[in-house]
Amino acid sequence: MPAPQIKSAAEAASHLMEHFAHKVTKRSQYIDPNQIQKLAIMLGRPVLNGHDTRRMNAPAGTPIPPAHHLVYFTPDDLEAQLGADGSDRTFNAPAPFTRRMWAGGNMKFDKSNPLRVGEEAEEHTKLISAVAKTSRSAGEMVLVEVEKKMYGSQGLALVDTRSWVFRPVLHSNSREGVALRSVNGNILAPSSISDDWTRTAEGHPGVVVHGPLNVINLLDYWRDVHGSGTGPDEISYRAMSPVYAGEEYQIRTLDILEATDSKIFEVVAEKDGIVIMKASIIKKT
Repeated sequence: MPAPQIKSAAEAASHLMEHFAHKVTKRSQYIDPNQIQKLAIMLGRPVLNGHDTRRMNAPAGTPIPPAHHLVYFTPDDLEAQLGADGSDRTFNAPAPFTRRMWAGGNMKFDKSNPLRVGEEAEEHTKLISAVAKTSRSAGEMVLVEVEKKMYGSQGLALVDTRSWVFRPVLHSNSREGVALRSVNGNILAPSSISDDWTRTAEGHPGVVVHGPLNVINLLDYWRDVHGSGTGPDEISYRAMSPVYAGEEYQIRTLDILEATDSKIFEVVAEKDGIVIMKASIIKKT
């Protein structure tokens, strides 16, 4: 099928909705211990469910911590079929709106039925919306929302809704991100690894700390400070400002709100007083 001739964000959004609004993609993957082990060690949190992954792999049945599922279901298409940044193009906006940013999202967890090491899991992805927007600073863009349902051996484990922003490409001849993304998956984007990609293709002054990694850090903080080691029922988060490699940021709780059947924890990640990500983390009572 020839590539569509897209001239505006409105045309790009319309194309997505017309062709993909009712499409559901399904993929399966074995939840192997190696990926979760590497992530745990990278985060400096090697102990999973009482098992030190520096000495042994997490055994079958070990629950995957909240948001750590992001190391699974990475793109598995051939390089030519991936986006320039190495992402799965199924629900990406068409050219020229191919510069993607992970803007925010929502995750709902079934704490009684987490994904577990050693099981065959299935991911169902569908397009929720595609909307054209214009801002004075960034110009035209396409806001895309997709829903990913993750099923383990005992049924639905979590619902992961992701919001992406697609802006016009800066340079169309760079595909350095493809190999990088195919190796590092959802946790590290090309702008999180390569100075050249960051500057030429993404327009950033330095290597970016990818949004999903910040989400994991927010949830790990919540488990340590508020959850007594257990996870929440839900998180809604929004990226506010980029943070670059070598910079430090702090995570703190702004407020705790009481609802009828839950507590809502307003948590932020800040760098020099600037909020880089904010989240509402919900624990049912």
